[in-house]
Amino acid sequence: MKPTHIEHIGIAVKNLDEAISFYENIFGLKCYNIEEVKEQKVKTAFFKVGDSKIELLESTDPDGPIGRFIEKRGEGIHHLAFAVKDIETRLRETEEKGVRLIDHKPRKGAENLNIAFLHPKSTLGVLTEICEDKNS
Repeated sequence: MKPTHIEHIGIAVKNLDEAISFYENIFGLKCYNIEEVKEQKVKTAFFKVGDSKIELLESTDPDGPIGRFIEKRGEGIHHLAFAVKDIETRLRETEEKGVRLIDHKPRKGAENLNIAFLHPKSTLGVLTEICEDKNS
């Protein structure tokens, strides 16, 4: 797999409004998109930083993945996402190399990306997401 760039860094937060204010006031970034992904029980906010993004993630359900993450580990970096071309082929190649997959097929994520997660037990402890933008 050869990523084209770091698509985003996902950061779990308890309060999206407070986190947006922090990134805007401290770093001078501008939130350009807020979106709820109901299937993942999360509300997201995005900031561009060069070719990459910061994705803030607030749980909409304490039993959702981000709610459980914050309960167990607190706020902080949740995942690292790489942009790839042909995500289905990248998933097959990655699995053939012995990497444990969370998603064997891509699913829809925020910003209309096709996404899939690799298990952190196979990626040196880092929850890793691969993303493909079908529009680019």
